[in-house]
Amino acid sequence: QVQLVESGGGSVQPGGSLRLSCAASNSGFNAYIMAWYRQAPGKAREGVATITRRGDTSYKSTVQGRFTITRDDAKAAVYLQMNDLRPDDTAVYYCNMQGPRDWIRPPGDSWDQGVLVTVSQ
Repeated sequence: QVQLVESGGGSVQPGGSLRLSCAASNSGFNAYIMAWYRQAPGKAREGVATITRRGDTSYKSTVQGRFTITRDDAKAAVYLQMNDLRPDDTAVYYCNMQGPRDWIRPPGDSWDQGVLVTVSQ
């Protein structure tokens, strides 16, 4: 069973930057879509950014222009560069990847792990 491991979270001040990384446990995993999600305390999980194998990207409107998603298919990895961070970006961030059959993390399930990003003075 392929698993996902995120890294790069931490605490920053407003206006700061962080780069999140996520890799599949099987570097040969054939991902069609890679995506980042986040869940703030007391709120539902929400999509942040997606990238297709062709490189087409989409972003949540509130992060457009500040976040950049990229991928490295040779490593089965996805990254999220986050600039000009704001307090309302504070959340646990998760990645997910859609393979030939399904998403690694079932969309309807509760997800564990992830990385905490805290933006505060």
